[in-house]
Amino acid sequence: MLGLMRELGIAPKMAQYDVIAAWPDVVGPQIARVTAPQRMENGVLYVAVTTAPWRAELSMKRLELIEKMNTRVGTRVVNDIRFR
Repeated sequence: MLGLMRELGIAPKMAQYDVIAAWPDVVGPQIARVTAPQRMENGVLYVAVTTAPWRAELSMKRLELIEKMNTRVGTRVVNDIRFR
């Protein structure tokens, strides 16, 4: 299946979809309640955050979340996360 996706050139888009779909499982229920992944663009995951304190907290955990996300999807898809 992965070979076919690569042949069709859709493997990168599928990996980006996997990142957004996996967000709640990677961050857990508490963070998932106050965030919403919006889109992936050029290796950057954009995430809406409900409050400034949460945005600050998540910004400090950014590198950890990037590593967890890439481990979850099995490839280096996320290079950065921008919290908005």
